[in-house]
Amino acid sequence: MSATARPFPEAAHDALRDAQLRSNLFVATQTIRDKRNQVVGELSDWEELREAGRAIKADVLANLDRYLLQFEQAVADAGGQVHWAADAGEANQVVLDVARAHGVTELVKVKSLTTDEIGLNAALEAGGVSAIETDLAELILQLGGDWSSHILVPAIHRNRTEIRDIFRATIADDALSDDPGELAEASRTYLRERFLTARMAVSGANFGVAETGTVCVVESEGNGRMCTTLPPVLVTILGIEKLIPSFADLEVFLQLLPRSSTGERMNPYTSLWTGVNAADGPQEFHVVLLDAGRTNALADTVGRQALHCIRCSACLNVCPVYSRTGGQAYGSIYPGPIGAILTPLLYGVEHAPTLPFASSLCGACYEVCPVKIDIPSVLLHLRAKAVESAGKPSLTMAAAGWLFGGRRRFAAAQRLGRLAQRPLIRAGKIRRLPPPLDAWTRTRDLRPLAGESFREWWERRG
Repeated sequence: MSATARPFPEAAHDALRDAQLRSNLFVATQTIRDKRNQVVGELSDWEELREAGRAIKADVLANLDRYLLQFEQAVADAGGQVHWAADAGEANQVVLDVARAHGVTELVKVKSLTTDEIGLNAALEAGGVSAIETDLAELILQLGGDWSSHILVPAIHRNRTEIRDIFRATIADDALSDDPGELAEASRTYLRERFLTARMAVSGANFGVAETGTVCVVESEGNGRMCTTLPPVLVTILGIEKLIPSFADLEVFLQLLPRSSTGERMNPYTSLWTGVNAADGPQEFHVVLLDAGRTNALADTVGRQALHCIRCSACLNVCPVYSRTGGQAYGSIYPGPIGAILTPLLYGVEHAPTLPFASSLCGACYEVCPVKIDIPSVLLHLRAKAVESAGKPSLTMAAAGWLFGGRRRFAAAQRLGRLAQRPLIRAGKIRRLPPPLDAWTRTRDLRPLAGESFREWWERRG
């Protein structure tokens, strides 16, 4: 999370003024959502798959200590090296040390939210190592000095004309058009030489298999396959929550993930590697097991389910808040509904107190989550913690609690409210309340209090 991130309401207010952003988001999220609905509808056992995914992830979190040690041993047995990193600084230092040990000043990277989370590129640059993003969307952001706004489609806020302009200014000449084929070819030409000359690569991982030490990356472009097979040295940054118990468990997640993320039946590229092999792939393999707030999230009995997340982004594509503000308003590498709970859990709710309120609580995110994370419940839980961490309860809510705490006080407040609201009613609605209640009507109209309460109606009838 950026140390300079603005509160969500402030950032969202600015984003809502960007008509081009909203147009880009609408087209992209609607397309992905329609594709997802189609391929999910093909499976008669989709709900059973969701429950299986939830159960597997819950088992991992309940036995994480055992699975981590099992994974560490399996990686070592296969010829790999495991490093434990308590925070971003330790993880970045491991990668930098490996690069320096091999005299590497430039490396290639697979798209990875985890490396973005720890600020790896900036840390490497400060240490004299240049990291080249090889995913097309990540490359667009890197060349444009921009940052991600979507878990799956990081450059979703950019249209092809904007991308053309970025490429013209960096890796292509002025003859480049905004034809998608030409844009893809320009990036391919730029990256091919980097792939063939790179001596080191860095990846994240979708899953780590505890019983075998296998690491799995799924992607759509083939750049990940190039990074994990061509360079002689490979370092994988793996969040400790990304483990699954057995190789057989991949069957569940390799059905859930592509359908929920890209709306495909399977990912075009699913890369699996286990340790090192003298005949193929990297000859030196490192895994960095990253905590960075994950054990703190695990200790939260309500919020820990956020660690089930498989980074599919389905919740973003159905969220009415995200679709209007975009991801950058969240001030975190994890935007949307999952970011609104994961970021406060990883960094502490006191460092992201407005994010749990970046939701209408409509529940659409829970309905599409492939591992059944009850995001609305976690949002409510974190809202309560945000209020507690602020250390100063709302006087308005305290007064409301006192009124609601007694039947006679509540009845008297209703009668007084009916009288007080009369000057405020316009065309059957209250559009503006006086201070200190005016915050409620800045973004919503209110219905007037009924002329008679249910209790009064009941007593009058009998």
